[in-house]
Amino acid sequence: MFFEVQNLEKSFGGVKATDNVSLHINEGDICSLIGPNGAGKSTFFNLITGYIRPDSGKVIFLGEDITGKTAMAIARKGIARSFQIVNIFPQLTAYENVMVAVLSQKKRSFNVIHPAKKIDKDEIYGLLQSTGLEQQAQMLGGQLSHGNQKRLEVAIALALKPKLLALDEPTAGMAEEEKSAILETIKTLMKMTGCTILLCEHDMSVIFSISDQIWVLHNGRIVANGNVEEIKNNEVVQRIYLGGRE
Repeated sequence: MFFEVQNLEKSFGGVKATDNVSLHINEGDICSLIGPNGAGKSTFFNLITGYIRPDSGKVIFLGEDITGKTAMAIARKGIARSFQIVNIFPQLTAYENVMVAVLSQKKRSFNVIHPAKKIDKDEIYGLLQSTGLEQQAQMLGGQLSHGNQKRLEVAIALALKPKLLALDEPTAGMAEEEKSAILETIKTLMKMTGCTILLCEHDMSVIFSISDQIWVLHNGRIVANGNVEEIKNNEVVQRIYLGGRE
């Protein structure tokens, strides 16, 4: 199994944010995790990427139990992520943001005295080009549009050479044309890198346009999973998420 979660649980103050969650992801798929605010999606992402530790359960990646490992250790195993709230260095250029990630992946330090800007130039520009940011390479991260900041975050994640890329709300706050562009970027990156993608997203049109498999989270529990047509026709999903009648 490429990636598997077994009976994962996490509570905060007696409230179960993640309640006995089990799921699996096949290599090469685009899988999506959906649910309303408070369903536990961000907690789940934090658990599988090492930002918080689970109370119980297992996270297994490429046959290895990675439960409770640090975020850095998990990233080095091949799982990278983006965040719902953009997480870049606003005072560094787009090029420098990606450079820091490239150096980190190669276990080298960013040192302003050392001529680091000459290191891995082709790789850095390749990542910027693949995410449509080559023309913004010398712009400060904080000066990029919201959509381009999201693209930059994906480029940073890709610099870690992930086998599994977890994208948390990649289209949040975007205009419709920006959403279409980032979706095309995701599809292109999959073809270029062979990276498997786990997507957490509120916009159902985005989910239905890109997903191979969908997992539905409600009150911390998985209540449905299937392909796009199965989820569209699922009565529980229609009732809770798509505005169907109770």
